[in-house]
Amino acid sequence: MFTGLIETVGVIKNVNTKSGVKSISIYAPEITDDLSLGDSVAVNGVCLTVTEQNASVFTVEVITGTISVTYLERLTINDKVNLERAMLANGRFGGHFVSGHVDGKGTIKRITKRNDEWIIEISINDDLIQQMIDKGSITVDGISLTIFKLNQHSFEIHLIPETRERTIFVNKKQGDEVHIETDLLFKYVQKITQQSNTNISKERLVNLGF
Repeated sequence: MFTGLIETVGVIKNVNTKSGVKSISIYAPEITDDLSLGDSVAVNGVCLTVTEQNASVFTVEVITGTISVTYLERLTINDKVNLERAMLANGRFGGHFVSGHVDGKGTIKRITKRNDEWIIEISINDDLIQQMIDKGSITVDGISLTIFKLNQHSFEIHLIPETRERTIFVNKKQGDEVHIETDLLFKYVQKITQQSNTNISKERLVNLGF
């Protein structure tokens, strides 16, 4: 489980594909001292397992099923990636519940600078739109953000300078793909309300504070 608060930006040092499995070695000295084999790390929002680790570089493997719903296949040497280690049970919870299981990809449609913020419009498919609400939580490339505006086939996020400069969004441009994970709690609520054998209604969930 993750929070969507990016710890550092790593740099890809090596990429290798064998028998359909892609190994990615990432230079990230800020976090490798506290990583062990088998640990989970979110790479651009995708939960992956550490298979090798030394003082400054760790390696993760991406299987075919993960490649099919992400753009990790296109990552190459010197690309930068957002990184977050799995959350600690005794730590502060500053973002929202992020599983690291990407629901799909979006494409940056427009980037607009206004005063001290960047407005980014991301186009997505209808299935993902149905899992979003205005002012709800969303994870974009592993970053916990708020949906400021929900359109018919896209949504908008606003980035403050701190978020933009400390993540790979500083280099993102129109036409780039991003990983999307919709709000985990919304999925559970949606599942409950769709079950025909339950007496829990949307109105009752609203009254309970959801």
